[in-house]
Amino acid sequence: MENKVAIAGIADLSGDFSWLKQAEKRRYFATQDLVKLLSLPDIDVVLDTTDSQETNRLIHELIKPVVNVMEARPGNLLMALLQSKEELLEAKRLKSELGAILDSVQDAIEAVDTNGVIKYVNHAFTRVTGIPEQDRVGKNIFEVSPQGALAQSLIRQKPVTGYRTVVGGSDAEVVSNAAPIKVEGEIEGAVVVFQPITDILKLVDELQKSNIIIENLYERIDQITGSKYTFTELIGENKIFKAAVDMAKQSAKSDSPVLITGESGTGKKMFAHAIHHASSRYSRPFLKLDCAATPETILDMEFFGYDKGAFSGAVRTKLGRAELADGGTLFLDNLGEVNLNFQEKLFKLLRDKTFRRIGGTEPIQSNVRMIASTSQDLKDLVRRGRFREDLYYHIQAIDLRIPPLRRRTEDIPLLVNHFISIFNRKYGKKVSELSTEALQLVTNYEWPGNIKELEFIIERAMVVAEGSKLEKEHLAPYIARFSGMGMQQFSEIVPLDKMEQMMLKTALSRYGETLEGKKKAAQALNISLATLYNKIKKYKANL
Repeated sequence: MENKVAIAGIADLSGDFSWLKQAEKRRYFATQDLVKLLSLPDIDVVLDTTDSQETNRLIHELIKPVVNVMEARPGNLLMALLQSKEELLEAKRLKSELGAILDSVQDAIEAVDTNGVIKYVNHAFTRVTGIPEQDRVGKNIFEVSPQGALAQSLIRQKPVTGYRTVVGGSDAEVVSNAAPIKVEGEIEGAVVVFQPITDILKLVDELQKSNIIIENLYERIDQITGSKYTFTELIGENKIFKAAVDMAKQSAKSDSPVLITGESGTGKKMFAHAIHHASSRYSRPFLKLDCAATPETILDMEFFGYDKGAFSGAVRTKLGRAELADGGTLFLDNLGEVNLNFQEKLFKLLRDKTFRRIGGTEPIQSNVRMIASTSQDLKDLVRRGRFREDLYYHIQAIDLRIPPLRRRTEDIPLLVNHFISIFNRKYGKKVSELSTEALQLVTNYEWPGNIKELEFIIERAMVVAEGSKLEKEHLAPYIARFSGMGMQQFSEIVPLDKMEQMMLKTALSRYGETLEGKKKAAQALNISLATLYNKIKKYKANL
């Protein structure tokens, strides 16, 4: 389609229209009043041929922001208009495209001319301020918003950045960046771009949340680990044990909570690791929390985290394991040790998949798979009112029972060979087997500390062994206390601190690492509970 230019009207400020033919006078709207001409609808371009600065200034004050003003040489208006046809059409197209672009921008934009007359606002300006375009365009910025960044930039004739103020004529508090508009080195006006403070604060809040997550991940990266053990490391041919492994493999196919029960040292932690490793959550975090070893006063903080300012000393937000394990698996060891208040919060997390940090008001989603273990009889604790019944039935959706080592004695040779292989690599030994007497000794022993105790004794025997076999005398010193053997069976001299470590580990293996177990261990060793904790801390690296 051919582009056309139509003349809407003509103004001659002198009132002399003799240069127009009669037909042209009838065809075009002609007036001496410039205001009437500029009030005509649908004007796209005003062509100024007066060569008068005062007239040009008046035109710019009266026209709408979408109207272009072009200057031409004085003379025949029609000739000047026809000569400028292509230029007029190109200017109109460019202005239309620019308007569409600016209206698609999410930031508010406002532009003025050199006198401060507002020539343009985009759609975002109205959205942010609530001021319609028709109520803003044509007003003077020095009257409607004299303290704003736009007015200040025009006065100073230089950019104004990061300027926080309230937009004149509205309640919108914004952060603005304004700058002069220069054409060929001359200032032709100014433009401002701004965002509401609420948007800025949202961005800051999101940034702070990201920083909190990063800080917590750096602080606790050692806790966000993959599983260490797989089902291939669960060694045994005993029917009860193999049935437990099969059930564990089935449980890995679902996200249901798992309760692992068994005596201390039977391998409950290894089962938890293996279940996570075989599950669809394998690539996500596997976090552990020992409920018995965590003081009750900080258990909630460790598990649920806390918000900044939740209590004295909470100088920043801290994420708990429930949040860090999102999408992964959370293993709660010694679950029977937790108090009823913690049990209630844990039940809500399992039921609703939500929790609140300490001091927090907003619920936080956490898609975490729960695995718990205990050496206690939770049913008995429920009967005694020490464990919530609803939590018990929820946590034991899959009930996994691990048999003690004394009920799977046929697995002892397999386990011994497994440990010999591990400690050969660790200590550079070449032990191949146990002697007949040594094998009989370990088979007849009841292993109150189960697999953990067996591993401990094999390791200690490997340290002192020199040949290719572990003999009875290598093992006897470490099981004599519980097997009824006398000290006369000791064939090696062991440093007292080493012996202390051995007895400490044996006692913990026998009675467990729960608070109740540690009390019994301290009593058996004839020391106070405080002394026991000090020795555990002292020998932590070797226990």
